[in-house]
Amino acid sequence: MSEQPPYLRIADELRQRIAEHVWEPGDRLPSRAQIGQECGVGEYVVRRAQELLISQGVLEGRAGSGTYVAEPRERVRVVRSSAREQPSGSPFRQDMKALRLQSDWESRTDAKVPAPAEIATRLGIAEGEPCVRTTYEFLADGKPVQLSTSWEPYAITGGTLVVLPEGGPHAGAGVVNRMAEIGVTISHAVEQPEPRHATAEEASLLGIQKAALVTHIRRTYYSDEGRPVETADIVVPAAHCEIVYEIPINR
Repeated sequence: MSEQPPYLRIADELRQRIAEHVWEPGDRLPSRAQIGQECGVGEYVVRRAQELLISQGVLEGRAGSGTYVAEPRERVRVVRSSAREQPSGSPFRQDMKALRLQSDWESRTDAKVPAPAEIATRLGIAEGEPCVRTTYEFLADGKPVQLSTSWEPYAITGGTLVVLPEGGPHAGAGVVNRMAEIGVTISHAVEQPEPRHATAEEASLLGIQKAALVTHIRRTYYSDEGRPVETADIVVPAAHCEIVYEIPINR
């Protein structure tokens, strides 16, 4: 029988100390050097153990401050479905309302941003063509639970009332509803989810450690003519959110 890797043993030890109330929610853990000395392992082993517990929501990393015992936090249910966009509001707001959580988001839009190579490929346009880029930070009860960066070809929305996703009379209405206002009917979306580790910037925005696991969803909306009209990179922290796909059955 193979021996348990050292970092898993240390993770179990840290988890046990929390269970026995040696450390309470909100407490700052001792330094990695101190924990390593107490447990007879190196700092690298302690770091791997802490990264595992952060990805599981047991601990949380705070940039420039240290590692803390996470406050009890219910995982947010994020539903992905072709039927989520409704005339009354955003899918995210519907999800949070179902969980009795206060929903909000912060956004920033930049117009006429040259499309990077990957985005251009996903949108079926030439690299460098102008796009409207909007970055989002979605909040549940004031805590960040999701990031998104959306790209729309300026050739589609430029000069219209929906050119700014979070501005004008149709602000916050969602891609499907906004595009419908300018005569573009979206027929379907394609999503490609994959797990990876958070970048330093994502970790800072989401309040997690860089090594924490996230689900990265590449989503692209297509019109009924088969043209890509929007693509987005959605980042969801695995420890704080569960992603559920609803698949409608046509009879």
